[in-house]
Amino acid sequence: MIDIRPHAALAHRNHGWLDTCYHFSFSDYHDPDRMGWGRLRVWNDDRIAAKSGFPPHPHSNMEIVTFVHSGAISHRDSLGNEGRTVAGDVQVMSAGTGITHAEYNLEDEDTTLFQLWILPDRAGEQPSWGTRAFPRHDRSGEWVVLASGAPDVDDALPIRADAKVMAATLEAGQTATYTADPARHQYLVPVDGNVRVNGALLSARDGAAITGENEIEVEAIDGAELVLVDTL
Repeated sequence: MIDIRPHAALAHRNHGWLDTCYHFSFSDYHDPDRMGWGRLRVWNDDRIAAKSGFPPHPHSNMEIVTFVHSGAISHRDSLGNEGRTVAGDVQVMSAGTGITHAEYNLEDEDTTLFQLWILPDRAGEQPSWGTRAFPRHDRSGEWVVLASGAPDVDDALPIRADAKVMAATLEAGQTATYTADPARHQYLVPVDGNVRVNGALLSARDGAAITGENEIEVEAIDGAELVLVDTL
């Protein structure tokens, strides 16, 4: 089963400094039919204006993965961590027992990113944060795991959930195939470009909620960057 969720039909909020679309219920947007997909609870598609950002605010017991499309995001938190994550790279924050953080676009241009929240398997652990470079050329034509509940196996940033966050970059005509467990949930979004997912057409920033499939074949109609989450 593949449920296509067109970008134009997503909940949209424009706060001036933040222009965002919600794939699932978030903030003042509530849809009982879109409370998440498996353990994936939030997928926000954010555009953050230059020299602006999210002021300090708290989280607890959530795995928060940020995939930066363009620009960069600068992080600071109550643990003393500071870092800058640039386009194509990823940061992970395990909120655990509680953490306060701020995320700012200190650049001279807009920053675009996906912010993903995944429900953890283990609550009440110490919070943590990390960032890592994932060069786009390393995932050309294939899926690369960016964050994982089995980070040593997948050579990825750690999250406290039975989940994987993956990305691939495809040239026009290229295909990437993911072997799926039909009992699990997958959610796929092209950052840009048009693709076919098991034959179904998906445009840039559309969402595809997938389950019951043994294999996910993505064919790029034109050049595309893709992000895929696999959870229980």
